[in-house]
Amino acid sequence: MERAVAYGFSGAMSGAFLLSCLLFAAVSRRQRGPYMDEAFHVPQAQAYCQGRFLQWDPMITTLPGLYLVSVGVVKPAAWLLGWTGSVVCSVGMLRFINLLFNAGNFYLLYLLLLKIHQKNKAVSDFQRILSALTLATFPTLYFFTFLYYTDPGSVFFTLFSYLMCLYGNHKTSALLGFCGFMFRQTNIVWTVFCAGNVVAEKLNEAWKIELQKKKDEKISSRKGSFSDLTRMLQFLVEYLMSPKNLVTLTALTWPYIILVSVFIVFVFINGGIVVGDRSSHEACLHFPQLFYFLSFTVFFSFPHLLTLTKIRKFLLSLRKHLVQYSLITVICLFLIWKFTYVHKYLLADNRHYTFYVWRKVFQRHELVKYLLVPFYIFAGWSFADMLKSKSIFWILMYFVCLLAVTVPQKLLEFRYFILPFLIYRLNIPFLSLYRQLLELAFYILVNAVTLYVFLNRTFQWENSDEVQRFMW
Repeated sequence: MERAVAYGFSGAMSGAFLLSCLLFAAVSRRQRGPYMDEAFHVPQAQAYCQGRFLQWDPMITTLPGLYLVSVGVVKPAAWLLGWTGSVVCSVGMLRFINLLFNAGNFYLLYLLLLKIHQKNKAVSDFQRILSALTLATFPTLYFFTFLYYTDPGSVFFTLFSYLMCLYGNHKTSALLGFCGFMFRQTNIVWTVFCAGNVVAEKLNEAWKIELQKKKDEKISSRKGSFSDLTRMLQFLVEYLMSPKNLVTLTALTWPYIILVSVFIVFVFINGGIVVGDRSSHEACLHFPQLFYFLSFTVFFSFPHLLTLTKIRKFLLSLRKHLVQYSLITVICLFLIWKFTYVHKYLLADNRHYTFYVWRKVFQRHELVKYLLVPFYIFAGWSFADMLKSKSIFWILMYFVCLLAVTVPQKLLEFRYFILPFLIYRLNIPFLSLYRQLLELAFYILVNAVTLYVFLNRTFQWENSDEVQRFMW
């Protein structure tokens, strides 16, 4: 980096870290003991700190990546600084691990933006730094920087794996993907995504050659026509059926194939993807999760997706392809009718914002979930429209991974949307500086409100003396 850019990035990262430290201190003062899922994570990490690696809380559903990393950081730091007693692996010390992960995520997001948009010379270094800062303060992720949850570490290793994949270091990428898997099992989907990046790149190269051949042979068809789609699908089948092509792709993606094979063996031995308590984490075909994710993305990316220009383009597309949109509407209505599930946590736990979203919106009337279909279709169209600069094979690969990571989840939980949102947001074009600043201001406002509510708007349940707090 040039000196000015390096100073600018260092200043932004240092300022963000300092502010996070101040907020961290405020959270730690108000909520000294473990809260929510920390009640499981903290004692488990403390058991590991004391060398009791065979002890396991059956209520924990994820693998022990967070606890292993915590011990690997805290114990050497305690030895170097001479800390002893209860301060080692205390609640505050364990939470501080996520503050370090947040700083790492900032740096990774900046490097990913540099790599993904390296050919876009119109984007200034300031815009890249600003965009990295914005994504590092993404509200749903940033909130858990101050608690001992798996999310910041899960995002760190997944983004790191993606970065190494883009640089062609696939063995390192797969190793980092394994680390991400150890934080959350569903991160195996993003290992497949990294392998899919390699496959999509090769498919795109071969497709361009195929199109050039057709052009030379003077065989043409209307862009976007059904014949184009048929020809592309035919090409895809022929390419993947070729033993030579399969050998080439296997040689490029073998580290990911090994990791996915390890995952399959794990699922077979474990009897499922979830460790520990499985009763509350049953897999199902919850297709409306995709609609919730699209709505979530529009909300947090409204400067990108919710503009007058977008709305006008959508209405023109709607008028031009009315039959296709009518068919999509019918499919959406059917999926909502037959595949909507309501998890018991969603109805019972009034500490989460999803509880109020469901009660205030979806439970107002039985028809509300159907009346939202036009918005879902617009959200889906706008979402896909922002990816038009990517190859069709990359888009196909991303949507397959998006479905795999969202649809099987029965519980509506905003934390499950963090990684697919960040991957999407990293790959869409940059906006004007004004809209970038608007997005950052919006994130800061949401963070300020959610942290204020968490710290100051406490309440108690009738059958409990514990202080309860609102959170994502």
